[in-house]
Amino acid sequence: MSRFKKLSHTIWHCHIVWVPKYRFKILDGEVGREVTNCIRAFSEQKDCEFVELNVQIDHVHLLVKVPPKVSISNFMGTLKGANSDQGIQ
Repeated sequence: MSRFKKLSHTIWHCHIVWVPKYRFKILDGEVGREVTNCIRAFSEQKDCEFVELNVQIDHVHLLVKVPPKVSISNFMGTLKGANSDQGIQ
């Protein structure tokens, strides 16, 4: 089984690194757990599948399968907007 998702004309598998403003070290403890929960919840709404999610103290690594019908900018806008509503930048 391939690690890539395929349709007749497309293959998708995305590696995204998300960094808080000024790379502040704010993603630890309760904040890090809340970011993880929000990312998982909003990704399911967009029909995206996680391969790997790693929240470090100053950045987030996402290895995610985003279907072609969802643009990466739309996907990240949803994730970042949802997390900023929680007081996280």
